[in-house]
Amino acid sequence: MPARLHIETDTALSTGAEIALPPGPARHVQVLRMQPGETITLFDGRGGEWSAEILAMGRQSVEVRIGAHDPVDRELPLDIVLMAGMPANDRFDWLVEKATELGVAAIEPLVCERSVLRLSGERAERRREHWQGVARAAAEQCGRTRVPLVAPVRTLAQALGEARANTEADAPLWLLSLGEARPLAERAAALRTGGRLRVISGPEGGLSPAEEAAARAAGAVAVSLGARVLRSETAPLAVLAALGLQERLGA
Repeated sequence: MPARLHIETDTALSTGAEIALPPGPARHVQVLRMQPGETITLFDGRGGEWSAEILAMGRQSVEVRIGAHDPVDRELPLDIVLMAGMPANDRFDWLVEKATELGVAAIEPLVCERSVLRLSGERAERRREHWQGVARAAAEQCGRTRVPLVAPVRTLAQALGEARANTEADAPLWLLSLGEARPLAERAAALRTGGRLRVISGPEGGLSPAEEAAARAAGAVAVSLGARVLRSETAPLAVLAALGLQERLGA
C-alpha cells in the first residue's frame, strides 16, 4: 500500500501538476527512503485522494507529479464535534488519535473544574499544535481524506457559550452523563444524515454538578452509555464507535 500523506496547499491538487511537497511530507518520504518512480497517495482535505509519482529527491526536497483523483469518501454520515475535558498525561494524545480513526470531525479540548491537566497561553498552543499533528498522522494511517480540526484550549464555560448559539434541532448538543440520561440509541434515532452533533464529555471525575447544570441550560440533552462508568478517554470513543456502526441515519 502506498504511503498516504496529507498536504496543505493554497490551491487544490490537479492531475498532471508537478509540485514540491511541503517540508513535513517531504521528510516523511525521505525517511521511508523512497526513490523516483515510486508512488504515494496525497490528500488535501478537500475531498478524495490523489496518486502521485515521485520525480526527484533532493537533500531537503521532494518533487512529485499528481496523477489520478479518487473521489473516495470514508467519513461518518454526520459531523461529530467532540467537546472533551482533557484527561491527564498522554491520554489526550490517545483520545485524539483514536477519535480521528473513528471519524470525529473536530475536537475541542476543555479545561473543567475537575481537570487535572490545565493549560493556557503558549503552553496550550504548543499542545494544540502537537495534537493537530497526532490527528494528521492518524488520518494518514487510517485512510481518511479529511483531518479533524483540533481547536484551541478553552474553558467549558467558553465552549458552552458558543454551543448555546449553535444548538438547533438539526445540530443537537449531547451531554454524556450518568444522571437522568436517555440511552444513546434513543437519542441517535433523532439524528439526520448530513447533520452536525456536538458531544460534551468530562475529564477524570466527570463534570461537576454546576457544570452539568450549565450544559443543560445551554441546550444539552443527557445521554447514557449504559450502567458501567467509562474512563474520560473511553466514553467519547464509545459514542463515535456506536454512531459509526450505523450505515445511515434518519432521512
